[in-house]
Amino acid sequence: MSVFIGGAWPYANGSLHIGHIAALLPGDILARYHRQNGQEVLYVSGSDCNGTPISIRASQEGRAVKDIADQYHQEFNETFTKLGFTYDLYTRTDDSKHHQYVQELFLKLLDNGYLYKKTIEQAYCAFDNQFLPDRFVEGICPVCGARARGDQCDTCSTILDRLDLLEKQCKICGNSPEIRETDHFYFAFSQFQKELEELVKTSERLGGWRDNALKLTTRYLSEGVHDRAVTRDLPNGVPVPVEGFEGKKIYVWIEAVAGYYTASRKCAEDRGVSHDKWWEAGVKSYYVHGKDNIPFHSIIWPAILSGAKIDARPTAIVSNEYMTLEKRKISTSQNWAVWVPDVLERYHPDSLRYFLTVNAPENRDTDFSWREFVYSHNSELLGAYGNLINRTFKFIEKSYEGKVPNNEVDSTVKERITFLYKELGRLIEAAELKRSLEMLFEFIREMNRYFDEQKPWISVKEDEEKAKETLTTCVYAIQNLAQLAKPFIPFGSQSVERMTGDIYDGWKPIDSLPVELVGIEPLYERIDVKAISQEVEKLNK
Repeated sequence: MSVFIGGAWPYANGSLHIGHIAALLPGDILARYHRQNGQEVLYVSGSDCNGTPISIRASQEGRAVKDIADQYHQEFNETFTKLGFTYDLYTRTDDSKHHQYVQELFLKLLDNGYLYKKTIEQAYCAFDNQFLPDRFVEGICPVCGARARGDQCDTCSTILDRLDLLEKQCKICGNSPEIRETDHFYFAFSQFQKELEELVKTSERLGGWRDNALKLTTRYLSEGVHDRAVTRDLPNGVPVPVEGFEGKKIYVWIEAVAGYYTASRKCAEDRGVSHDKWWEAGVKSYYVHGKDNIPFHSIIWPAILSGAKIDARPTAIVSNEYMTLEKRKISTSQNWAVWVPDVLERYHPDSLRYFLTVNAPENRDTDFSWREFVYSHNSELLGAYGNLINRTFKFIEKSYEGKVPNNEVDSTVKERITFLYKELGRLIEAAELKRSLEMLFEFIREMNRYFDEQKPWISVKEDEEKAKETLTTCVYAIQNLAQLAKPFIPFGSQSVERMTGDIYDGWKPIDSLPVELVGIEPLYERIDVKAISQEVEKLNK
């Protein structure tokens, strides 16, 4: 079975924070699992280097847009690598192939009759002498009254037209913009109303879309899908490949979401294979992002795919709710954020992967607390998982010179592990990652109780065969746990592989035991609880 996984494209205008990773991490867990389970996976994403936020930052700092994009694209690459993300391709929207494939998609929509020209009114800043892209216009949302930008209100999730805003201001200079006429292409989204309604019904019946995606999409559809302008007067981006539209760019409605398709084409071309297999009906496709991106994936992208006569549709929309920080909304402008490059300088990547999964905002908003982060690492990763491995391996090293006993494995433990492969696989495929990791650690705690109850430190003197069976069972459990945990906390699994001299990379029980343990060392180090107050103090400053 072919599995396509698309991770949302972060804007290359600032460092990644924990909210970004909480939304994107499910993609890597899914990709790792499906590869282990024998599926052919294509997992892609990239940096959005064409977005208005980059232009805003470049303008504020007096730098070229490309300089900003280059800086953060490189940083993103390094951050994802340190976190263990396994993208088949992590590219960027200013790549020449992305531009070429987006233009081809645009022309296909035009040829198929879904794009039309229209003279519209647009905000124009006389002070800055330019038409203002959506995100360059800020004001009051006419629906809920909150501060909003010109394309979407983050408070009530309403998709907006920049002219709908009340008390409009230019993001660059703060002046009130004028309204002037200009020509743009519109996409006939309204023609796909019925088709999108059927897509939602199918997703409700078959599952795969998160509840927030179903509810928000149903709300949009009940309000009616409106045609939207898909070109803009932007300073950077993909040029409109139509005579008379020189200087205008293809807007994010088409250009950004098309990144999934363009990245797959680029990746296939690099490998010398066809990309078509990823865009056929029946391909399992996961789209992984935060809830603010739901309409782009549940309405806009399916309509574009249909308009371009591409058969694939999103079968799974993995749309996380928001993550707060110490009970407050993350704010990059106020520097109220935990920046991931900074965190990875001091903490193990598995610590972040574990906490952001077991505390994932899958169905409701959750909070990142430094106290919970430190205690989660010390009690679960170190205290449960690391402790099970260390106590077992150290006992074998001391009592049997590192030679692994090869006795019978406790049948109850065998049955539990067989069940875990089946149940965790089902939960992961359904993107219920929080529950699957919780279940895995429930079993880890069971194995620690098993070790305590069997008391091998006593039986090794009084009943050596019992001691050997206990240790054989624990090693059997550990090597299977390392395989089961690999999608979630891959670095710890690699450490277990190194100590046992084996590679665990499948999704069925491992029955052959390692002969000898080598280089036994703790899986994780304890985090000093003083770090809690230090990190909170740093955050408050």
